[in-house]
Amino acid sequence: MTLNFTSTANAGVSVSIALAPPPLPVYVLPPVPGPNYIWAPGYWAYGEDDYYWVPGTWVLAPRVGYLWTPGYWGWRDGFYVWNAGYWGPHIGYYGGICYGHGYFGAGYEGGRWDHGNFFYNTAVVAHVNTTITHNTYVSNVTVNKTVNNVSFNGGNGGATAQPTSQEASAMHEQHIAATTQQTQHERAASTNHDLYSKANGGKPMIAATTKAGAFTGHGVVATKGVKVSSTGSLGATSQVKSLSAASPTSTTTGKTANPHFDNSGPKFHKTIGPSVIHANRHPGPRRPPHPQAKAKQGQKQNG
Repeated sequence: MTLNFTSTANAGVSVSIALAPPPLPVYVLPPVPGPNYIWAPGYWAYGEDDYYWVPGTWVLAPRVGYLWTPGYWGWRDGFYVWNAGYWGPHIGYYGGICYGHGYFGAGYEGGRWDHGNFFYNTAVVAHVNTTITHNTYVSNVTVNKTVNNVSFNGGNGGATAQPTSQEASAMHEQHIAATTQQTQHERAASTNHDLYSKANGGKPMIAATTKAGAFTGHGVVATKGVKVSSTGSLGATSQVKSLSAASPTSTTTGKTANPHFDNSGPKFHKTIGPSVIHANRHPGPRRPPHPQAKAKQGQKQNG
């Protein structure tokens, strides 16, 4: 495998990988935790020597009216390069990747802002608790293309979509990078051995979560068809449920109250041109060894 790391202004370190990321897992959308939460779909990040899955999760926008444009892997000059997601007033280009649950390759069909509140499209978003989240509407969605699980644009077998004029315009708007909540969520995923593709075969046991960084308990769902063992991530007893996948036009019920937002993220920055390529690799703990490997090492030392 070939790695190419180069510094980029205001973006940390770019990551270029010769090996294509695995297909996207199929999973059910977990419940919305409260008003004004926006869905950030899961994606494959890259660790020391392998891709690891960052579960999809509900997050608060850093500013009223801002939407999340997911990051994506794109083929460039013989490598797969990560293009980081960002917050902005409009959805930008995310490689034509069909992440599902409202992100069908362009735009977002799961909801919209209206007078300071986020309204959920119940034709797409499931499990909205109407006792605390009241703003909803129904707009049926038809996906006029073959939906597959490809996780990258370009290269051999990747998505072929190019930026539309609206997406190109959104690239030049004022952007905010992923919030602290999102980066901590990704960092937590990088320390979970079970989320690496070599361990899960591209089908992570923790595919999505209701709350960022919460990888066990209620609101955590597995990849469709995965049988969850009694032992969950990080050595805890898992209550993850393997649920059937929802179709792009699945329906639900639900309705927003007082707005609240995540202001813990980075300050504003102006992005000119294509979305900035950020690192999908963070300093800190290396990929955790498998528990069995630790046991064998201990036996050798004691012998």
